[in-house]
Amino acid sequence: MSEYKVFLQERDRIDFLVQKGYKITNVTENLDGAFVEFENVAQDEQETLHIITPEGRKYFAVVLIKQQKEGA
Repeated sequence: MSEYKVFLQERDRIDFLVQKGYKITNVTENLDGAFVEFENVAQDEQETLHIITPEGRKYFAVVLIKQQKEGA
């Protein structure tokens, strides 16, 4: 699978969780990518996504910045 298709899948999974009311609570980066933890406080649920593409990392960073601006 091409890297672009992997990014599209990562973006769709991030967007799906955000639309369901999840917020990014923690990010752990290493050489294998980034592990992004999401939490939905209303439903007391947690999800962790493994983001491996550079575009995916940029995308969740933009989502995180947007989330922080909304909370301020």
